[in-house]
Amino acid sequence: MDFFLDVVLPIPLQRFFTYRLNAEQASLIKKGVRVAVPFGKSKIYTAIALDIHHNAPIAYDAKEIHQVLDSEPIITGTQLKHWQWIAEYYMCTLGEVLRGALPSAFLLESETLVQSSKMENVDEAELTDNEFLILEALKHQSSLKIDEISKIVDRKNVLPIVNQLVKKEAIILHESLNELYRPKLEKYIRLNTLYESENNLENLLKTLTRAQKQSQAILAFFQLKPKNSALIKVNEFVKSSGISKAVIKALIDKGIFEAVKVRTDRIQFEENSKEVNQIQLNELQTKAIVNIKSSFNSNKVCLLHGVTSSGKTEVYIKLIDEVLRAGKQVLYLLPEIALTSQLINRLRAYFGNKVAVYHSKYSVNERVEVWNNVLHNTKKAQIVIGARSALFLPFGHLGLVVVDEEHESSFKQFDPAPRYHARDAAIVLASLQESNCLLGSATPSIETYFNVKSKKYGFAQMSRRFGDVLMPEIELVDIKEATRKKRMKGHFSERLLEEISTCLEEKEQIILFQNRRGFAPIVECTTCGNATQCPNCDVSLTYHQHRNQLRCHYCGYHMSLVQSCQACGNNTLDTKGFGTEQIQEELLKLFPNHRIGRMDLDTTRGKYAYEKIINAFENHEFDILVGTQMVTKGLDFRNVALVGIMNADNLLNFPDYRAHERSFQLMTQVAGRAGRTEKRGRVLIQTYNPYHQILHQVSNYDFDKMFTEQLYEREQFKYPPHVRIIRITLKDKDYNKLNEASDWFASSLRNVLKTQVLGPEYPAVARIRNQYLKNILIKISSNSSVLQTKNSIKRIEKSFNAISYYRSIRLIYNVDHI
Repeated sequence: MDFFLDVVLPIPLQRFFTYRLNAEQASLIKKGVRVAVPFGKSKIYTAIALDIHHNAPIAYDAKEIHQVLDSEPIITGTQLKHWQWIAEYYMCTLGEVLRGALPSAFLLESETLVQSSKMENVDEAELTDNEFLILEALKHQSSLKIDEISKIVDRKNVLPIVNQLVKKEAIILHESLNELYRPKLEKYIRLNTLYESENNLENLLKTLTRAQKQSQAILAFFQLKPKNSALIKVNEFVKSSGISKAVIKALIDKGIFEAVKVRTDRIQFEENSKEVNQIQLNELQTKAIVNIKSSFNSNKVCLLHGVTSSGKTEVYIKLIDEVLRAGKQVLYLLPEIALTSQLINRLRAYFGNKVAVYHSKYSVNERVEVWNNVLHNTKKAQIVIGARSALFLPFGHLGLVVVDEEHESSFKQFDPAPRYHARDAAIVLASLQESNCLLGSATPSIETYFNVKSKKYGFAQMSRRFGDVLMPEIELVDIKEATRKKRMKGHFSERLLEEISTCLEEKEQIILFQNRRGFAPIVECTTCGNATQCPNCDVSLTYHQHRNQLRCHYCGYHMSLVQSCQACGNNTLDTKGFGTEQIQEELLKLFPNHRIGRMDLDTTRGKYAYEKIINAFENHEFDILVGTQMVTKGLDFRNVALVGIMNADNLLNFPDYRAHERSFQLMTQVAGRAGRTEKRGRVLIQTYNPYHQILHQVSNYDFDKMFTEQLYEREQFKYPPHVRIIRITLKDKDYNKLNEASDWFASSLRNVLKTQVLGPEYPAVARIRNQYLKNILIKISSNSSVLQTKNSIKRIEKSFNAISYYRSIRLIYNVDHI
């Protein structure tokens, strides 16, 4: 009887593919193991095994699998269910979820190797120059990779040349699979068992009387050897004893020491230094824990609404400790990698080496190690801290999911698919794992707070700061009036400069927030008004002074700063607007004797860049820290007395239905970085419109009023949480084809759906990477079926794809668009 295997491939195709197995393979393969399978003409992909059956595919002949890569599953059944939910809910394929979820080291793809055919009848006269160069190189090497051939002929696209050589039978192509993960092996030494008895050891030392250093090495080994282990790490032994590696090698050669290689994780944390029972909770924290447990007992998700510096982390630590004592795992999700470095230190102090970290700044090998530790439920991965991708890990005994700063838009994945919201996906994960889910924020999202008011979620509140420290005093500074009276120094009002000077005199620290990186967003000619544009996108280039470059923040295009206008040729170029780089430069001129740091995407590109900046600021190596929204989120600095928001209007006037909600959240969060110890902090918000309702709600910390007003407006204009939104983006290089196709798609949606369909309309940036964009917005009311609407959209997509003229157009679905 024939055996067949259904697999999911990491490619954006809706269907599963079936491959032929022999009886031996069928007995070995389990659901969730990786198998290498041929796909297309010659490519080999890594796929995940799903079901073994006896039904041959009807549409095609099943190929045989290439090889089985795992003996045990690397994906659990619950994980697959969760991934299938993400694929269905966010309207993408399971293959796209698989590619986004698994570390790239697991997804092996074959690499094409070019080898000489060893044929003697190749006529060199018929070869082009590039073909001759490739064959010459193959005389000296057994095989070449495609990228190596690109370097030889100095061309990016070399496949046409390779194909011509294949036709001439001069070369043959071979597909090779390479394992990307390499375990880390550390060298240890131990004493040969022959010398464990006292008599043998004494005789050995006598024979080494002339080899004094070798004798010292053996004595040092007994002094430094751990009590519960016969092994000692070579590097530690050399460092502690002062014995050289040459002496150790000589002892290994003589058979006195034995060298042992031990597999270790790349990231190691020490044992804990504090006990959880040392944490003394105040009355509000104790009450919050009671309310949270009450919600968990009712199987409800719970929102912990605690003002900034109210001690939410201590509440999390107490709950985590209880879960660990029950022998279960904890997932702690954060919106920004920047937050993990501070939080790791705090959790590590209480839980030591039970903490694992998982995010994109970690290397592929490090992520594979965390994945394996979580899969096998080792002691090293009882608590996993990570950004949104951490929810894809293979948890088997999950007891608690904590989503900190749940309001953050960073939890939403935009590109590539799956375009999921980590908070919502984490709630579903907790439900599938039958674990509890806790959302925490000082400024909850309107959707979450609406769910609390609707009694769908449980609620716990901490309305005062820990130690009854007063909330920072917020002052609005009218820069419209200051500009008119010429009382501005650069982008600083007199009031802000006065407060900065006072803080610096008192040796206190300052955070300045400007939500735009670079030096200036526009370089404009004052003669003709021309601004330098990106050739690939419909945006102006941002000036970065430290590189003396104009850069596009959408596609990465960059060019040197031009000295004269490209339109009229005049040397009358001027910058408009300002970013963090310009603020830093102005501060260096205004306060030359003080240290000024900057924290934005440009300064945090390295693996440990966040940690270095945060630690430097904590250790008072910077007096002033200028930053984008990275500095607003949950960071705990004890000596910050003043926070300055350079321009609140940029946030308030953004063309987005969430602009006011986000402005309130960002300004309240950044204000919360000030005055976290005994002394009350101060916050200055510079604005051209100090009478704006949101600014007054921020200055009074009036979250409930903001929530009520925003909820009323959303109800009037039909926006979440009263309706669900699906945004469909159409992309193509052909402007006219895109217009025609988007009109066809929108009219089809209006004919089929009973819900509101808006568009098609161009977004604010209508062209990115030479692809034109058009958006269609679908609003699904609460009494309509979301599933039926999605099925109708998919049916329309099938009809759309059947039109050959529209096949080049790419459709992108963004469910719960924010």
